[in-house]
Amino acid sequence: MSMDFKSSKSIFLQIAENMAHRILEGQLKEGDRVPSLRDLATEYEVNRNTLMRTYALLDEAGVFENRRGIGFFVSENAVAILRERERKTFFATDLPEFMQKVKLLQLTESDLSELLTLLKTPSK
Repeated sequence: MSMDFKSSKSIFLQIAENMAHRILEGQLKEGDRVPSLRDLATEYEVNRNTLMRTYALLDEAGVFENRRGIGFFVSENAVAILRERERKTFFATDLPEFMQKVKLLQLTESDLSELLTLLKTPSK
C-alpha cells in the first residue's frame, strides 16, 4: 500500500495516522502483532528510520507495546486511547471548521437534515 505523501505533515505522522485508522477500523486488533519495520517500510515505500519514529510515537502514546525481542503489538487499550484522541481533535479542530463553513454558506437546518439522517443510520 503506497501512500500519497504530498501533505505538509511529516511522513512519519501521516503513517501514524494511517496506522491509527487501521486500528480504529478493526484491521489491526488489540493484542495483534504489528507488521515488522522492514515489512511496513516495503509496504509504504519509506525508510525504516521513518517507521521507527512512527512506532516510537505510537509506543509513547500507549497505542503500541514494544515486547523486546518479539516486536511491536497493538496495546490492549489502543482503541480507547485513539478514540479519545480523535474525539478531542474533532471537537477542537474539525467541528469548529465545519461550523464556520456552515455559517459562511448560510446553511439551514433543512440543508443539514440529510447529514443528520446519515448520522442516525447504523453503519455497515
